[in-house]
Amino acid sequence: MDIFEFAMEKETYAEQFYRELADRTDSTGLKNILNMLAEEEVKHYRTVQAMQTQAGGKPTSTPVLKRAEEVFDRMRDGAERFDFGGGEVNLYRKACEIEKQSRDFYSQKATEVRNDDHKAIFQQLAEEENKHLTLVQRLCDFVARPETFLEDAEMYHFDDYVEGEF
Repeated sequence: MDIFEFAMEKETYAEQFYRELADRTDSTGLKNILNMLAEEEVKHYRTVQAMQTQAGGKPTSTPVLKRAEEVFDRMRDGAERFDFGGGEVNLYRKACEIEKQSRDFYSQKATEVRNDDHKAIFQQLAEEENKHLTLVQRLCDFVARPETFLEDAEMYHFDDYVEGEF
């Protein structure tokens, strides 16, 4: 299996994982964030697919961290109560591992490929996966202690990362 096929499989797996997590939650806000992440993985899949077919391809990014911040703000201001089972945190930790592996994979491939365009795209994908990792780590914190998390707005503000989005 070549690196493109492998990358597309990883993106498909991540997309499906986020969709399954979204289906498991009753929280509208959390469901929105998880579906945003799933859509980001679809975009990555398409980017890698375009690279594979020599059609070029460049990661297109939505400001996922900024959008997640807005969702957390709405959740904080809403009257929704959150009660996650103990096993939920482990699922979000697994999502962190998926994002770490993807980030590391793309970083490694950026050092291995000879095509400068592919190198740049792999580097951008690694940066995107790192943003996803930051967001999913915050989701772990939220699921572990939702009320405390939402009370402390600094927990979910991504100011250090938002400026770097492309």
